[in-house]
Amino acid sequence: MKMGKQVIVVSSGAQVAGLSTMDKWPRKKDIHYRQALCAVGQVQLMKAWRRAFEKEDLFIAQILLTREDFSDANRTLNMRNTLFTLVDEGIIPIINENDTVSVEEIKIGDNDTLAARSAILWSADLLILFSDIDGLFNKNPKEDSSAVLVEQVRDIAEVRKNISIGATNNFGTGGIATKLDAAEMALSYGIPTILANGGKPRSLEALAAGNQKGTVFLV
Repeated sequence: MKMGKQVIVVSSGAQVAGLSTMDKWPRKKDIHYRQALCAVGQVQLMKAWRRAFEKEDLFIAQILLTREDFSDANRTLNMRNTLFTLVDEGIIPIINENDTVSVEEIKIGDNDTLAARSAILWSADLLILFSDIDGLFNKNPKEDSSAVLVEQVRDIAEVRKNISIGATNNFGTGGIATKLDAAEMALSYGIPTILANGGKPRSLEALAAGNQKGTVFLV
């Protein structure tokens, strides 16, 4: 942001945050308890983001969305107006799925898809998908040490034919397959996408400086 960039963050984690707060609830599998966990967790998640950004004297705002919001013209316009107003004022929107009201029929389902939809909604110049791996590999690097990083992709359909996707990670609702889908969605609107490891120190700055490798998806 000091470099003049405008930033929107798409963040999951409400249910996990809720589980860490309500230690007796994990045994309850009922959908109402799961949604209640998310309601509790949203508060904890936003507290964590607020603490992180207030060190730089930056304010955050929370935006909770469902799939239906992206298909309604009036809601879409209102969402765009809110996003533009916030970023123009130097406030960082934190977007998450509204799990407290979402059921299977209206769920977006995974953070990668939500990020791609949000990037399209905002007409972003770039979508960055942070993961716990360094980018797209020809094989799952957690299962095969011979896996090689693919640093540039221009044909996602071809990539799908030639890589071994492997298993979904434990905490996410999607693995590399959802990231490919998200990149393809963003590219269809001319938005280049980077897949990189968000667990490395100051990874966003390192990417901007060209000091960290990842996979860039280009039209």
